Amino acid sequence: MRSITGIAAVAVLATTAGAGVARADTSPPWRKLTSFWVTPEAPHQNDVIRVLLHCPVEANHAIVGSTAFTLKGSWRLYREVGVGLSDRGFGRRGVIISRYAPPGDHEVHMKCVKVTIDKASGFRKVKVLSRRWAPLLVREFRIRQYF
Repeated sequence: MRSITGIAAVAVLATTAGAGVARADTSPPWRKLTSFWVTPEAPHQNDVIRVLLHCPVEANHAIVGSTAFTLKGSWRLYREVGVGLSDRGFGRRGVIISRYAPPGDHEVHMKCVKVTIDKASGFRKVKVLSRRWAPLLVREFRIRQYF
């Protein structure tokens, strides 16, 4: 009899403690998710892709980088571009696939970051909150894509 009473008491305490935790966190779960989408998935060289992303609400900036974003005359094989975020964590940007980007499979990496700047010293502190990647297939440039 005592064991049944003890189990019932533990069950009641567990449900009330769990309910208290649920009330403390009132933000919807989608606010903490990270999502990332690149369209079109198989662009040609010298084409523009659109990057749509969502970062956690704590982030104030996103960094998107790939080997497909290289610029003419640049020795760097990997280029990163910044994306500003709205208050709800959404961001979008058009990025040019260079004419000189090598055709083939590439990966587009995204980092959601929180940047804080110390105004007295001017130092920046960058904290990475989440990461994602998406595949990208760069096809060879053909003039007939414009006709």
